[in-house]
Amino acid sequence: MYPEELVKPMRDELINAGFEALYTSEDVEKAMAKKGTTLVVVNSVCGCAAGTARPGAIASLGAEKTPDNLTTVFAGVEKESTQKAREFMIPFPPSSPAMALFKDGNLVHMLERHHIEGRSAQMIAQNLAQAYEEFC
Repeated sequence: MYPEELVKPMRDELINAGFEALYTSEDVEKAMAKKGTTLVVVNSVCGCAAGTARPGAIASLGAEKTPDNLTTVFAGVEKESTQKAREFMIPFPPSSPAMALFKDGNLVHMLERHHIEGRSAQMIAQNLAQAYEEFC
């Protein structure tokens, strides 16, 4: 587990952009039960989260269509909510950072760490925007 003072700015980057932080498995279940589309960002302290994942997720919100619900869990910090969110992402293995788009609780688009590493924030945003166009 990482200390709160280390992760707070990383968590706040998404919260300040409109994402709801999910801290418990109940929070995740409530988020997944919502109708419409829900983006779940599995946040991380790694460099690719800071350099491309969070900036890409935030930039994707400038697309014409966007998800109804924006949520985030923090891997290595919020173990309970992250584990529950990952259950909804099966068959994909645990990955952080990661981004998953759900429609009415069903997984419709997934970006795993290997889709994020080595790509620019703009590329991440474009990938998400294409998914939003199709599913939102």
